[in-house]
Amino acid sequence: MLTQTQQVDLTLQHLKNYALAALTPKQRETVEKSADWKKFGERLAAHFPKLMYELDNVYGSNEALLPMLEQLISNAWQSYSARAKDLKKTDAAREENPDWILSNKQVGGVCYVDLFAGDLQGLKAKIPYFQELGLTYLHLMPLFKCPEGKSDGGYAVSSYREVNPALGTIDDLRDVIEALHKAGISAVVDFIFNHTSNEHEWAKECVSGNPLFDNFYYIFPDRWMPDQYDRTLREIFPDQHLGGFSQLEDGRWVWTTFNSFQWDLNYSNPWVFNAMAGEMMFLANLGVDILRMDAVAFIWKQMGTSCESLPQAHALIRAFNAVMRIAAPAVFFKSEAIVHPDEVVQYIGQDECQIGYNPLQMALLWNTLATREVNLLQQALTYRHNLPEHTAWVNYVRSHDDIGWTFADEDAAQFGIHGYDHRQFLNRFFVNRFDGSFAQGVPFQYNPATGDCRVCGTAAALAGLAQGDPFAVDRIKLLYSIAFSTGGLPLIYLGDEVGTLNDSEWENDSNKSDDSRWAHRPKFDEELYAQRHDASTNAGKIYQGLRHMIEIRQTNPRFDGGRLTTFNTNNKHIIGYLRNNALLAFGNFSEFPQTISTATLQAMPAKAKDLISGETVALNQDVVLQPYQVMWLEIA
Repeated sequence: MLTQTQQVDLTLQHLKNYALAALTPKQRETVEKSADWKKFGERLAAHFPKLMYELDNVYGSNEALLPMLEQLISNAWQSYSARAKDLKKTDAAREENPDWILSNKQVGGVCYVDLFAGDLQGLKAKIPYFQELGLTYLHLMPLFKCPEGKSDGGYAVSSYREVNPALGTIDDLRDVIEALHKAGISAVVDFIFNHTSNEHEWAKECVSGNPLFDNFYYIFPDRWMPDQYDRTLREIFPDQHLGGFSQLEDGRWVWTTFNSFQWDLNYSNPWVFNAMAGEMMFLANLGVDILRMDAVAFIWKQMGTSCESLPQAHALIRAFNAVMRIAAPAVFFKSEAIVHPDEVVQYIGQDECQIGYNPLQMALLWNTLATREVNLLQQALTYRHNLPEHTAWVNYVRSHDDIGWTFADEDAAQFGIHGYDHRQFLNRFFVNRFDGSFAQGVPFQYNPATGDCRVCGTAAALAGLAQGDPFAVDRIKLLYSIAFSTGGLPLIYLGDEVGTLNDSEWENDSNKSDDSRWAHRPKFDEELYAQRHDASTNAGKIYQGLRHMIEIRQTNPRFDGGRLTTFNTNNKHIIGYLRNNALLAFGNFSEFPQTISTATLQAMPAKAKDLISGETVALNQDVVLQPYQVMWLEIA
């Protein structure tokens, strides 16, 4: 009997033979002597056991697994052999240095191409601005072909190989990515792999009965099965449709976690995995550096569960990761999991998603502004911040999406805070329905059955700039200072750096009026960006404050890496933490001066330089922080 290792070796040899089966003997001899084939073989040998292990866990009893693997590895070889030389150099460099993404040099930005620059060529023209700001990472929000009109902001993809015609062509995208790379900026795009639009070719073929696309989606003849699943599903967009299914014109029902035009893919069919791996490799060869893995929690369905964060979902992502280690190892994954904090962290690992959004920190930044108390934020930094080696958080103040209050109820209970009631308070506060609120947000997806609601708004609108609050600018700088300094990769939603307010016209567009997230997706404001160098304007104050912090971060190795240690300031309004035991950060979340006592600082050196103000601060006496002031103190 063959050992497991022998079985893997035999399968590997079979798959390598299959990959070259179409070649003549002479062509095969040439390929087998090439450097590309040698490197591909090395990576295949290193990562195929992991790939096989994960897929076997999901599809072990499915007779389609072996033929699917044959096609998958053949496609991987074709993809790698066609990969550009400069991308292959990046592959090798990132294999040698998997911590490149943890560098203090890394600063990210995110934008919609059309709203920020009109189209892809317009975006290319903005590259000098991205360099001026200090960006090394640019996430281009969904830009692929999608249904006209409503498309969930582009998250209903009709083709992963065609750009939305309004933005340009796939060649324009390739040109933009090349230009970004020349400017030292990594390219990030969304990999929307839980679902496609109902206009995708796969969806059309599935509905028409093409056997090659049978079971690519979850389609049921009547309500019996959907009703069984709906018993345990969470409603994500209750305003769009109740439950998790939508009815087709022919009377059948299709699984639609999000919108009726976004059909969930059926990953119990291994050919779906193969098809999506092909799309992934196509994007990798465009030069994409990071794939934002959209809606990772939802990709596996199982009756009687919430169909979120199931073990098979993790196995599939790790299998996709293994495909990338074989065909395009320069490409990293970023997880988007807006779920319980215990589940969020499970998607982050060197063999799964190397980086991941930090929704807990984001939500708690706004919570701390509203309450003026740092308890929950300090707790999260202490117990939920540090990640496995070679991985990092993406720390952000806001995104294109809503703000959901994703703290764990059990964490809040430690401070006597009732989770449900506190979320109701935060919702009221940030939509300006609470006395003393400075925020001008809008509600999103109120669910009367559960009382659940989320909040939308730009950083400026939520921090008080819309109401002319005198502390609004400092609040914005405080929030971004934490994203810049807590370890990991900071991400700026472009527009925040000049104080862009909510779009006042979003409700007038029939394609946007039922989705309040469009309120915080405003267009590029020429006037505000023109003011960014004028320190007498709010735009200038915010921009220059953020630019100053970015410059400090990128030139000071104390910000390198992803780990931190919290520091108890013994003041409920002041957050404190240490980076690399060499930098001590403080932030005052109150509109009043706050003090850190001499006794609290007694283990610190007698004085330290504040990198923000440039002043020397005496630490052998009480330290006073002005309203919303930030200090970054060099202590070693």
